[in-house]
Parts: sequence; structure tokens; C-alpha cells
Amino acid sequence: MTTEVFDILIIGAGLSGIGVAASLRRDRPRTTIAILESRAAIGGTWDLFRYPGIRSDSDLYTFAYEFKPWLDKRAIAPASSILDYLKDTIIEYDLSGSIHLDHHVRNASWSTADRHWTVTADTGESSTEFRSRWLFIATGYYDYTAGYTPDLPGVETFGGQVVHPQAWPEDLDPTGRDIVVIGSGATAVTLVPALAPDAAHVTMLQRTPTYILPLPSGDPIADLGKRILGPRRGHAFARWKNLVQNRAVYQLSRRFPQAVRKVIRAITVRSLPAGYPVDVHFNPPYDPWDQRLCLVPDGDLFKAISNGSASVVTDRIATFTPGGIRLESGAELAADIVVTATGLNLLPLGGIRLTVDGRPIDITERVAFRGMLLSGLPNTAFAIGYTTISWTLKIGLVAQHLARLMDEMDTHGFDMVVPELPDGDFPTRPLLDFEAGYIQRAISRLPKQGMAAPWLMPMDYRTDAKTFRHGTIRDRHLRFEPTSDTQRQHPGGKPETAAPSD
Repeated sequence: MTTEVFDILIIGAGLSGIGVAASLRRDRPRTTIAILESRAAIGGTWDLFRYPGIRSDSDLYTFAYEFKPWLDKRAIAPASSILDYLKDTIIEYDLSGSIHLDHHVRNASWSTADRHWTVTADTGESSTEFRSRWLFIATGYYDYTAGYTPDLPGVETFGGQVVHPQAWPEDLDPTGRDIVVIGSGATAVTLVPALAPDAAHVTMLQRTPTYILPLPSGDPIADLGKRILGPRRGHAFARWKNLVQNRAVYQLSRRFPQAVRKVIRAITVRSLPAGYPVDVHFNPPYDPWDQRLCLVPDGDLFKAISNGSASVVTDRIATFTPGGIRLESGAELAADIVVTATGLNLLPLGGIRLTVDGRPIDITERVAFRGMLLSGLPNTAFAIGYTTISWTLKIGLVAQHLARLMDEMDTHGFDMVVPELPDGDFPTRPLLDFEAGYIQRAISRLPKQGMAAPWLMPMDYRTDAKTFRHGTIRDRHLRFEPTSDTQRQHPGGKPETAAPSD
């Protein structure tokens, strides 16, 4: 067990964990940080997934960190470029010595008497304990051990290979083989054009269509901005431009869904051969942005369909057969390889068992405060990014607000803060208002949100930016506890109070 008590212990060395650590290193350079990562490498999603073509599904000017310019010319970038960016961030902010790989956190226990967390991490055949004043859970939202695969009738009779993208075999060779990709989300629309050049044929088998938008892989306006303004200011300009653009598309989709549906359909018709049955394969039954729009850089999916190397089938699986998949329509798809791009399993807060003063914490009974703290949990923050725009935008704001909160506590002699629900009946709703299947399958295992600020989990970057960067730190729902020295100065044990900010 390490005897050092760190200022903050960050669980997870992916995009969120590294971003929070680098942001704190910038804003609070004297803060002592340890980052525990369960895997043998940094990068999270961008190291775990190895399937062909893996790339971001957001533009990198908003997906990258605000404080570190994105210099690659590709606005939609492959995993390898994102990994390089993360490694550069670690070097630039001197985080290498703070990262502990192969440390799988199982338990975290808070002691009010000691005012710190004790975290137990498995390190192979043994375990190690760390202590810290703050705990930041940056584990992402899904289970890294296995993806989601629905019931596949008759799959045991299939004579080929079944692969989930989350466990892509390094030696899988698609050359000359018939491949069926089950799914219609971001992973499926990435895989199909990536496999098509080598495969005999690739079929995307979908039960329900998805909204798919082509866009250039590069961003000429952002490139011009970087040339004129320089890397840092050019990055800020491109970030602002894309934020405005993404917000406009989302708001138009929510206010005028039928008009946006018509625009997307027109773009799809122009991207595919004349007479293609667009209304069969690219006409979702839900409104735009009820689920995420899928982006295809340079229209690569549509190009693969147009040149005949790939196709889309909208149907349901009746059963697997020795040679492929029989559909409910009676048609049969021949397949040597079936890829189940069927989604993720959620693992709330990394599956860490939390206790406070010996009492187990049921996170489903907790309510998110400002989308970053949880009711009844002292000195604990978590990271869940946006679902309608780039994930990282929220993480950056959370890191900035956390630094402000820690500064406030240092200034006034506090070493503990706990969000507390108001007395009486407190109505709640699910933490995430999003219809994606992977969210709905696990929504009952997540914390909740309230009906009004500060207990909301907002998905509006502009609103969050005002609150997190400039809003009052103190709130009537936050209980601050003084350090022992301050406690003696205030015999009643009452921390300073301020008018509520929300």
C-alpha cells in the first residue's frame, strides 16, 4: 500500500481520464495525481477496438481537448491518430509517471474521519491500495470485457466465423470472403466500407435503418483558419465553428424533424445510384437525433454500395444456417464471416464497489448534481460526456469546474464536499434521455437525474459552459465540511454559507 495521499485519484486512462488529468495539471499544477488503468495500455476505446477502419464519429476539433490543438488535417480521424494525440498529451503535461497500468479498481471506500478515499486495485495475483482526497471516475460507460450480442437463433449451426468488433481477431483475413455485418450504427457503417475492398462482398444486415450523413474527412475552413491564425487560435476557431454548426443541426432536427428528414433523404438520394430503394434502407421510423446521426467521411459507405462491393439488406434474422443467415422474408445471405456490430454492454462507474464509512452505496439511488457529482458521495466526480455532440466537450467543462471547486475548498479551508438532496419528496427521471438500445438496456442500473437544476444532466454545451466556467461554486445543496484547523476556528462546525446559485 502506498503511504502517499494523493489530491486526486483518476480511474481510467482513456480520453476522459487523460483529459481531466492534463486539465488539472494546467489549472492546478501543484495537485498530486494518480491515474489507475485496468488495461495494459492507455487510450481506452481507441486502443481496445482494433476492427478495420475504426475512427471517431465526431469531428476532432470538438472531440479533441480545448487546450491542445488538433493538428491533423483529417477532421474525422482514425483511432491511430487519436492514440497519437493522447500520447502527445501525456508527454506535454508530464503524466507518464502518474499512470499505473494493469491496475483494476474493484473497491473504493471513503472515511469521513480520515477525509480520504482508500482504493483497492487488482494487479494480477496481488492487490495495491491507494489513498486520495478526491476520486474521479473516468471509466467510460461500457463494459470493456465484452460487447453486446443479442440472441442469434441457430448460430451454433453456422459453419463460418462469428466476430464481435470489440474482440476483433488480429489474424482475421477478409480477402475473398462473403461477410455479413449485423447492425446499422456507427460501428457497422465504419466496417462495411473498410472491409469491402478486400472481401468478395459485404452485406450490412439491419433490422432498422439509421440516419447517415456523408461529410468531408477534412475541413477546408478549419485548415484555412489554422494557416491564418496559427495552430492554437485556428483550433479554437474551428472548434467554435463546429459547435455552432452541430448545435444548429441538432436544434433544427428537434424543431423541424420532417424538414430535416427530407434534407437527409435528398442527400442520400444524390449519394446513391439512380433508382436505389432509399426509402427501404435509409428511412428510419424515428425522428432525426432521437438517436445519433451516423457520419460517413467522404461518403465511403455510399461509394461502396454504388460500386457493388457492398449492399444493405433491411430484414430480420429467422435463423443461422451452415452457410449463412436465413431471413424472415425467406431470402438467405451467404456468409463466411458474420460480424455482430450489435452494440455495447454498459457498466456504470466501471463496476466499482463504493462504500462511505462502511455503508455500501447503491448508485441507482443516487442523483447527479450538475452532471458531475453524485448525491451522498463525498469528494467524488464522474465523467459522462454528451450524447448529442462530442463526448469530450462535457469532460473538459467538468474538469474546469472541478478545478474551481477544489480552489474554493482550499481558499476557505474545506476538505470535504457532499451534494445533498432536499428534504421531502424528490422526483427523478433516468440519467440519460436517449433512445439508443445500449442506453435503454441498462438505464435502470444508472444513477438518476432530477427535474430541475442543479440536479439535471444537461446536454446543452452553451448552458453548461456558463455554469461550469462562470457560475457560482457554492450551492445550497452542497454541504462543505471544514478541515480540523478550520473546525477549531468555527466551534459550531458550520461551514460558511452562500446564497444558492441555482
